[in-house]
Amino acid sequence: MKDRIKWGIIGPGRIARAFAEGLTHASNGQLVAIASRSAPRAEAFAREWNVPLVYDAYEKLAKCPKVDAIYIATPHSEHHDATILCLQNKKHVLCEKPLAVNAAQVESMALTAQKEDVLLMEGMWSRFPPLMAKVRELIHSQSLGKILFLRADFGFSSKDMDPKGRLFNPNLAGGSLLDVGIYPASFASMILGTPAECVSLATLGDTKVDEQASCILKYKGGAHAILHSSIRCETGQDAYIAGTKGSLYIHKQCWKPQKMSIQWHASQEQEEIVMPFVGNGFNYEIEHFGKLIKKGEKDSDVMPLEESLSIIETMDQMRNSWGLSYPFE
Repeated sequence: MKDRIKWGIIGPGRIARAFAEGLTHASNGQLVAIASRSAPRAEAFAREWNVPLVYDAYEKLAKCPKVDAIYIATPHSEHHDATILCLQNKKHVLCEKPLAVNAAQVESMALTAQKEDVLLMEGMWSRFPPLMAKVRELIHSQSLGKILFLRADFGFSSKDMDPKGRLFNPNLAGGSLLDVGIYPASFASMILGTPAECVSLATLGDTKVDEQASCILKYKGGAHAILHSSIRCETGQDAYIAGTKGSLYIHKQCWKPQKMSIQWHASQEQEEIVMPFVGNGFNYEIEHFGKLIKKGEKDSDVMPLEESLSIIETMDQMRNSWGLSYPFE
């Protein structure tokens, strides 16, 4: 237990609970602190997860000498300020995706992490399970040949359409793109890199956030990607990659990857690979982040800051084409 990374969490919501569960399956981390602007919420979370240090202000957690790393689990609109606060107090930060709401904020966060000489990483947890590592291995080895097409989507039907809630409130950077559209966008980036061209459309609802969005991306090598996100309807939540030698299909839920099928063109043989989670999946990024801290690394090779910036730049481009900006921008 002495060698474990001491974690604090800012924002005791649903995603924080998933992270806390993940920590129970991680060998190199333990949860020691929780912070919320609401003392009752922080105390309730602490009772639920047996957390010894409880704070009613983010700054108190950021300054706590007993905490090594902090997980930011606030609404998107608060990611930047909460992360900067923690970085300036020499805390390593794992910030839930999206890292921030726009490229200017991500640049600010990356520069602060560099200045303070601490680790900052976007919490794109779907990149870290064993199956996704296998996908990267197949791509990097060029087993599928040259990748020419990619399709990915994540749509769900929200049960809570409260205009003041995080999904539909523009003041909280609501909408499908930042909440779930970032999964397909990040997946496309992981496989194909930064697009050369982007064409995008969105449906804006009554609260003027994107309730669903689609885009076509074209890459320098000629590949295309088609991505979709929605908070109004459930979609296939799957992903498909087509190369000159074979194709790969990640079954539902592609953002929680555990099963894929490969079609080899030459032999016409099919291969199925199943790699179930140990834990709830968050433990994989927790383990990765902890190893980076132990090694003294200041960036991740799986989710590097430069790529997080590239992804949000593409998403900024999409929003600009829709005429969508958040009130605080």
